[in-house]
Amino acid sequence: MPYKDLTENNLQLAAMAEECVAGSAIDPELYTRYGVKRGLRELNGDGVLTGLTNISDIRTKKLVNGQLIPCEGELYYRGIRIEDLVDGCIYDDRMGFEETCFLLLFGYLPNREKLSSFSNLLSDYRCLPDKFVRDVVMKAPPSDIMNGLTRSVLTLYSYDRYADDISIPNVLRQCLQLISVIPLLSVYSYQAFNHYHNKASLYIHMPDPALSTAGNILALLRPDCKFTALEARVLDISLILHAEHGGGNNSTFTTHVVTSSGTDTYSAISAALCSLKGPRHGGANIKVSAMFRDLRNKISDLDDEDEIKAYLNDILEKRAFDKSGLIYGMGHAVYSLSDPRAKILMSFAEKIASEKGRSDEYRLLNTIDRLATSLIAEKKKIYKGVSANVDFYSGFVYDMLGIPPELYTPLFASARIAGWSAHRLEELIGGGKIIRPAYKSLSEPKEYVPVSKRI
Repeated sequence: MPYKDLTENNLQLAAMAEECVAGSAIDPELYTRYGVKRGLRELNGDGVLTGLTNISDIRTKKLVNGQLIPCEGELYYRGIRIEDLVDGCIYDDRMGFEETCFLLLFGYLPNREKLSSFSNLLSDYRCLPDKFVRDVVMKAPPSDIMNGLTRSVLTLYSYDRYADDISIPNVLRQCLQLISVIPLLSVYSYQAFNHYHNKASLYIHMPDPALSTAGNILALLRPDCKFTALEARVLDISLILHAEHGGGNNSTFTTHVVTSSGTDTYSAISAALCSLKGPRHGGANIKVSAMFRDLRNKISDLDDEDEIKAYLNDILEKRAFDKSGLIYGMGHAVYSLSDPRAKILMSFAEKIASEKGRSDEYRLLNTIDRLATSLIAEKKKIYKGVSANVDFYSGFVYDMLGIPPELYTPLFASARIAGWSAHRLEELIGGGKIIRPAYKSLSEPKEYVPVSKRI
């Protein structure tokens, strides 16, 4: 039977959709009446405690004179400050994402011998089954690469003789393989998309075992496989910053929920990928880049702060950009005064902007950051403060690296697979219960009416 594409203009579907809305709508006041924590969050923005983790910690408040007050955001991987992790690899003049993966998975920093052995293992795993690119990646590439990436991960299940074995050694092996191949699948999926949808030339390079994860991403993406040391450094830092962010973020919590059912690794990671795809999560930096372009097109004088502020105000008033009322990249579900990842990436954005001759754009982004922060504080009822998050700068950084917007979220996944893997293992090792929160039903019992008597 041929596939039927029923368009949005289909009158029957439109009428059915109205009935669906009428039958599913819930009065917002009822959430307050029954004490429902919408989004699993308290009114002050704090998350509802649903689990314990040793993997990472986010600190946004400090105890002063017996009271918790907002502080500059702090992020720790296995107790190590994210700034120290970044500074360490810069001091040693080496890539740091592989070390970050080791730390998240095993809970401690490896010595040189263990780090070298681990990096070599990831390099050995950085390959795909024979003809996988031709048979899976290149077939019917979707317009959104995240869907293609998810399909590829699910298909890898069929190539694994022990796909359903959830013993820790086997799951660790699967996770290491996914950490290694998701960057490949991301770039190959983009190349297929770019070829079939944009009619561009097709490049499928083989990974280089001598290169880091960041180096391979750049080499696989570019026709000539060439990149500068600073480009690789900046991408590596971005991967480190995106590798993990606590157990409560949407995609990692999804990993815990799906893992708790006892399912296989490929299904759990595919579920996390589907969660990350959303514009409220992994797709946020795409919105930031689009907003930045729109501002540059609408503002006549990019040095006029009053004109920039007026544009930002129009966004908040739902008169500009996508009319959502959101200045993308500003604010975070957890951070208040600052996002440490944004501060780190901002410094590297400045360096690469100088190398690329785009310092004017960097200064404009800084101006938007400063003006938007104060404007949102003036106009919105914010309980915990607002600041730029990592997405505010990551899109600009990726653009300077020549990475197309279609790859922004897959690159996020290429980093976050490290955190997902650590959390999947943690759930299997210490979980023991399927995650099942409660939903209160508002429906009342009704009498069944035979179809012949229905109006």
